[in-house]
Amino acid sequence: MDPITMALGLGAAGFGSYTTYLRFSNPEKLGKLEAMREKFGTAAGTAIHTVTYSIAPIVVGLILIVAGSNGYKLV
Repeated sequence: MDPITMALGLGAAGFGSYTTYLRFSNPEKLGKLEAMREKFGTAAGTAIHTVTYSIAPIVVGLILIVAGSNGYKLV
């Protein structure tokens, strides 16, 4: 078990989870979401923001947690 890799995974998954929570509870706190909606349109901007700031960090975090628990070292 590698605690550094697992900590990075928890941090990434936590960031993605927090961003997802904010999107539903208080979306005006997400400045980049508003900027992406203005630039790409509401649907495309929301989709891009969801993938880059919610889904990708959660997936990367879960991969790092599993890798760290199996002994792989990121650093």
